[in-house]
Amino acid sequence: MGAGPPPHAMNLKQLEYFVRVAELGSFSRAAMILDVAQPALSRQVRLLETDLRCALLQRTGRGVVLTEAGRRLFERSVGILQLVQQAREDLEAGREEPAGRVTIGLPPSLGRLLTLPLAERFRDHLPKARLVIVEGLSTHLIEWIATGRVDLALAHNPEAQPAIEIQPLLDEPLCLISPARGRPRRAGLRIEPAVAFTDLAHHPLVIPDHTQAIRRLVEAQAALSGLKLAIALEVSGVPAILELVRAGFGYAVLGAGAVRAAAEPQAFVIRPIERPRLLSKLCLAVSAHKPATPLIRHAMRMLDELTRRCGGLPDTGP
Repeated sequence: MGAGPPPHAMNLKQLEYFVRVAELGSFSRAAMILDVAQPALSRQVRLLETDLRCALLQRTGRGVVLTEAGRRLFERSVGILQLVQQAREDLEAGREEPAGRVTIGLPPSLGRLLTLPLAERFRDHLPKARLVIVEGLSTHLIEWIATGRVDLALAHNPEAQPAIEIQPLLDEPLCLISPARGRPRRAGLRIEPAVAFTDLAHHPLVIPDHTQAIRRLVEAQAALSGLKLAIALEVSGVPAILELVRAGFGYAVLGAGAVRAAAEPQAFVIRPIERPRLLSKLCLAVSAHKPATPLIRHAMRMLDELTRRCGGLPDTGP
């Protein structure tokens, strides 16, 4: 009989751990994404270094960086893990029905609209699959796709990057959102005549911070128009922005879909912004490096269809 493999021979799990740490530059962040204890993660990477008899990662005060040997292994490991994933996909393709787990990321405003119909679709058409839905800001969702925490996501105005494939779905006009004080309460969206972009300078705005796409879009146009915006408050979450608008702290610049997803959309007045018209682009995003399994492809089709059907993104322009 042969001697068998050494007790700590390199394995796929160690390669996956090493790749995640290298991508994120941090053991703590990788442990969070992989959902493993940091000591266990560190031990597996040390065993890999011991087995290969070289240092793969250099510890710094701000995290870790790849050594020259680590860079060579990283390039090989990414390819190996992709081949393994492709093999799994080929096996899954032979099954009668897609199975496994898929994690979908949604912005909070769309989560309220799409979570229930998505769950119903999976229950009725993919009973062997496990659906996981997480909510987050678009910038976070894109990062989570790149790090493997999320399989696919809907994101507003994602920036192009090599690790992400982006499929545009809808263009949503941005609107000026105000509270409906003293108005008769009735169901449905309350859309009133449009306002010119230059009118925004006369309204105190409750607006996302500079990391958010809508803020960058509005400020870029303000700079082109020579306008100085009156920023009353900076708030990241759309539900919180709408609550502040409702309470009289200012006005919001959002798509009509955000109001439709609110608990009481009739509490707001929507006025499309024109001259110029600003469009927020909703996209479907997936990893460019991770092969799409049959389950992920099914989920992409469902998400595309449901977004167009019940995403509630009316064209409020002329």
